[in-house]
Amino acid sequence: MRARSVVVVLYDGVQSLDVTGPVEVFAGAGAATRQPGAYRVTTASPGGRPVRSGSGLRLLPDADLAEVGPVHTLLVPGGEPFEDPEGVLVGRIRELAGRAERVVSVCTGAFLLAEAGLLSGRRATTHWAYCEELARRFPDVTVDPDPIHVRDGHVATSAGVTAGIDLALALVEEDFGRDTALLIARHLVVFLRRPGNQAQFSTQLAAQVAARQPLREVQRWIAEHPEADLSVEALAHRSALSPRHFARAFAAEVGVPPGRYVGGVRLEAARRLLEDTDDGIEEIARSCGYGTPEAMRRAFVRSLAAPPAEYRRRFRSAPAGGH
Repeated sequence: MRARSVVVVLYDGVQSLDVTGPVEVFAGAGAATRQPGAYRVTTASPGGRPVRSGSGLRLLPDADLAEVGPVHTLLVPGGEPFEDPEGVLVGRIRELAGRAERVVSVCTGAFLLAEAGLLSGRRATTHWAYCEELARRFPDVTVDPDPIHVRDGHVATSAGVTAGIDLALALVEEDFGRDTALLIARHLVVFLRRPGNQAQFSTQLAAQVAARQPLREVQRWIAEHPEADLSVEALAHRSALSPRHFARAFAAEVGVPPGRYVGGVRLEAARRLLEDTDDGIEEIARSCGYGTPEAMRRAFVRSLAAPPAEYRRRFRSAPAGGH
């Protein structure tokens, strides 16, 4: 089997986890397929010089970026600063991308792809904190701030840090199949696989933690009991506030109205059960507070553009009865 060559671009200020996360995934493919040459990973920097990551970690590249050979997958990690005032790095990325079968960025590596003209007319994403800036600086790029990774043709972009692992797993699955990617994910103790259209934030992460203890307890209760009566009236009673006062205080401290927060938590709970269990659709709908399968179907179609059965088919973590 001919090894797929992966070139990982290094530069001063690079985010070390954007480098090592995907590299570990590609390295794991050798053991998972029992073919050590599944991927041939080369790290390369301008001039082949050592670089220092944003966290201070010193990285010694394998090669000079100007001298690397044929590229199957070009991976551009993020970092700060993600500028290239002399254009050397961007120019070489553009040149290598022209010969690569796949071009991939992690986090703010999308800025370097955009500078090289590789995202023009394409849909892309980056770390949520930089999506607005990417859209402003490159108006010819359709920036989607929600997904953890986006594939548009042979170019793929991903959100911050761990999303690079998700994207690398998706590429391994594309190259060697689901079983190989699953073995790697289990070895790394990560999920296989968060769907690319999954939001960068879970509901609990996207929302703020309430300042007042009663409201924090309500947030915990919602997460632990999605099947319960989570109406404003019921939640207000738990917090010892009037419904009107509760709704106003919750929205002010958490950042979203109670109903939207509850809807997000229930959707996440249902997604996890669809991905990780063999529970039936009706049982999941009931245990997650939807009441009926039709109510859950409407929520999935509205938020994920896929009904529950289709979502399970595409994104379940392991085959039914698998180990």
